Amino acid sequence: MDSLIIEIRAGAGGEEAALFAKDLFKMYSKYGASQGWQQKILDSSISEMGGFKQIIFSLRNGQVLSKMKYEGGVHRVQRIPKTEKANRIHTSTVSVAVLPQPQKTQVKLNPRDIRTETFKASGPGGQYVNKRQTAIRIIHLPTGISVASQTSRNLAENKKAALEILAAKLFAKEQEKAESARAQERKSQIGRAQRAEKIRTYNFPQDRITDHRIKKTWHNLEKIMQEI
Repeated sequence: MDSLIIEIRAGAGGEEAALFAKDLFKMYSKYGASQGWQQKILDSSISEMGGFKQIIFSLRNGQVLSKMKYEGGVHRVQRIPKTEKANRIHTSTVSVAVLPQPQKTQVKLNPRDIRTETFKASGPGGQYVNKRQTAIRIIHLPTGISVASQTSRNLAENKKAALEILAAKLFAKEQEKAESARAQERKSQIGRAQRAEKIRTYNFPQDRITDHRIKKTWHNLEKIMQEI
C-alpha cells in the first residue's frame, strides 16, 4: 500500500497565498475522499484569515503514488483576493512537495542524531493557545533538517507525526543520492520539490487552469476545484 506525505506551503502573496493553500488542501482532500484514500494531518500553521501558512498531511492507498506524484511544484493563482478593495487581480504562489513515505526498515533514526524541543502550540492571532508544551520540533543533527508538529494536544502523538515527516524527508534525500546517475531526470524532480518552477496556473478571471508541463488548458475552474 502506497503512502505519501504532502507538504503545502504558502509562497509569494501573503494572506492570499495562505488562502489558496487552503483551497488546494480542500481540493486534494475531496479528491482523496473520492478515491477512498486515508488522510491524516501531521502539522499545520494557520494564517490570520484562516488560510494555511503550511499544512503537512499523509495520504495512504494502493494508487496514491501514481495519481499524486506529479502534483509537486509551484502552483500559481491569479484572482482578486478577498483582501483586495480595488478589484485588482493578484498573482500568488503555493508550493506542493510530494514525499513517498518510507517503510520502517528503509530509514533508521539513531536517537543520538536527533534533538527534540517542545513548545506551546498556538493558532491564528494567539487563539487556541495550548497552555501546555505539547507541540514538538525535531532537528536531525547530521543533516540540519528540522520538522515540527502541533496538530494534537498530545505530545506523544505530535512526536510520532514529526518523526514521520522527518523519515520521509530523509528518505527523499537518500533517494536523491542513490539516483545521482540519472542526473537529468532527477534535476526536474528536484525542481518540483524545491519549488523552483511553476507547474500549473489557476486563473480565476479567465476561468481556466493551465498545466505548463503538458501545455493544456481547462475551463470551468470553480467546478473543477469543487468536484475534482
